[in-house]
Amino acid sequence: MPLIERPLTQNIRPGQEPPDLRAYERAGGYEGLRKALTLDPKTVQDWVTRANVMGRGGAGFPAGHKWASVPMGPEAARPKYVVVNADEMEPGTMKDRLLMEGDPHQVIEGALVCAYAIQADVVYIFLRNEYKLSEQRLCKAIAEAYASNYAGPKVLGSPWSVELRLHTSAGRYMCGEKSGILNALEGKRAIPRAKPPRTAVSGLWGKPTVVNNVETLANVHHIIRHGWEWFRSLSHTEEGGTKLYGVSGPVNRPGVWEMPMGTTVREILEGCAGGMRPGHTFRGLLPGGASTPFLTEEHLDTRMDFASMHQIGSQLGTGTMIVMDDKTCPVGLLYGLETFFARESCGWCTPCREGLPWVARTLEAIEAGHGKPEDMEVLDSHVKFLSGHNTFCELAPGAMMPLKSALKAFRADFERHISEKRCPWRTG
Repeated sequence: MPLIERPLTQNIRPGQEPPDLRAYERAGGYEGLRKALTLDPKTVQDWVTRANVMGRGGAGFPAGHKWASVPMGPEAARPKYVVVNADEMEPGTMKDRLLMEGDPHQVIEGALVCAYAIQADVVYIFLRNEYKLSEQRLCKAIAEAYASNYAGPKVLGSPWSVELRLHTSAGRYMCGEKSGILNALEGKRAIPRAKPPRTAVSGLWGKPTVVNNVETLANVHHIIRHGWEWFRSLSHTEEGGTKLYGVSGPVNRPGVWEMPMGTTVREILEGCAGGMRPGHTFRGLLPGGASTPFLTEEHLDTRMDFASMHQIGSQLGTGTMIVMDDKTCPVGLLYGLETFFARESCGWCTPCREGLPWVARTLEAIEAGHGKPEDMEVLDSHVKFLSGHNTFCELAPGAMMPLKSALKAFRADFERHISEKRCPWRTG
């Protein structure tokens, strides 16, 4: 059996139709599920744990540990659920879309392996409403999977049965939060839930549930097929596997690439994305979507993995960079981001509901030339009180990460807006 270095994208051909079921099978598709069905579910969990698959949705929690916390055995509550988080609404993030449009059977197979590992009865793919092409291709792939008995009653002749359903989101950023997605599936307002209980014990309709990101699940059937040692060998670090890295902004080749986990920022920015476009000078980047702290020139040789990013005070997040150049106003950029977060707040807790709009209005005033020196104290205080454990979920703390780092790295730009009573990047 040939081993591959880029398992996630091996079947993806940009601009072409994704492989149908037969083409996917010829490339080794569903061999991971077939092999999983010959193993004890706990063994499947153990292999994923040993592979050290860190959650690719942003939090980086080990997938195997999450699965292992689900109650097993005849006394466990039923039904059990797997929820595939495909509500990719983080600004600057586009990696899961590539997988769903380019190789939908891979996503489905990974979800089915997860479902077998925890003995789930139903798999929900929770899809972002705007991803219409993903919806079409997933629907076709789900129908093909049912027709070949990869889903449905007694999968491939085994005693295990599973249902596979696609649910299209109503379209809110909060639906991507682990418990907000469960409320949305239940037909409720997408707000976070109190913890405990943990989702693995009491999730969807109060039953054991695993929620994993699209990219996370797309890895797991490769682990079962090729082994956890092979998966660990793909990485430059202790965090196993490859990673889909993305770059957007004023670079020569914006896009998404599969690289070993732990590839450096510089290799992705300059090697994959081709560096800055002519006439544009690098100033900074958000390494993993809008809710991560800025990196600057001094950080470019840092590895893009969860541990290395944490060591320099940032986060890997989704691994999709948003690049800022010398022609972009950092205050204007932050105003746009914080306006998004303020609009997408569910309003459940006071700090987020009231604080984020206040931050957005303050940045708007500074950007328009109406800022006052005391506005810097307002922003600093909001960074303090909206971070940490002062809010019900991580939306507001995530929104403060780019602001906090920008106030440190680009503080002179904020102060210049206030002293000159204008945005220096505006002409005329």
